Amino acid sequence: MDVMKILSTFALFFMTAIAEIIGCYLPYLMLSEGKTKWLWLPTAMSLLIFVWLLTLHPAASGRIYAAYGGIYVFTALLWLRFFDNIALTKWDLVGGFVVLCGACIIILQPNGFTK
Repeated sequence: MDVMKILSTFALFFMTAIAEIIGCYLPYLMLSEGKTKWLWLPTAMSLLIFVWLLTLHPAASGRIYAAYGGIYVFTALLWLRFFDNIALTKWDLVGGFVVLCGACIIILQPNGFTK
C-alpha cells in the first residue's frame, strides 16, 4: 500500500466518523437540550453522507466495520476534547491509542483492502 493510499484511506475513515458523529449529535441537541427541530434535515443529510461514505471503502464490510470502530473511537475522543471542551484523561488517551493501533493493524495488513 503506498503512502497516498494509506492517507486517503485514513481520511475516508475520519470523514465517515465525522458524518456519523454529527448525525447522532444533532438529535442529541434537539432531544436533550431542546434545540430547534429544524436540525432534523442536517441530521438526515449527515447520516445519508455517512452511509454513502461507508460504500466507498474498498474492502469487505466486516473488515471495514472493525477498522472503522477504532477510527470512530479516536474521532469521538477528539470530539469530546474540541467540541465538548472536556479534557481527555490518561485513560482516554491510552484507550484511544489502543483502538487506533488496532484499526491500523486491520487497515495496513497485506491485502487487507481487497474483497
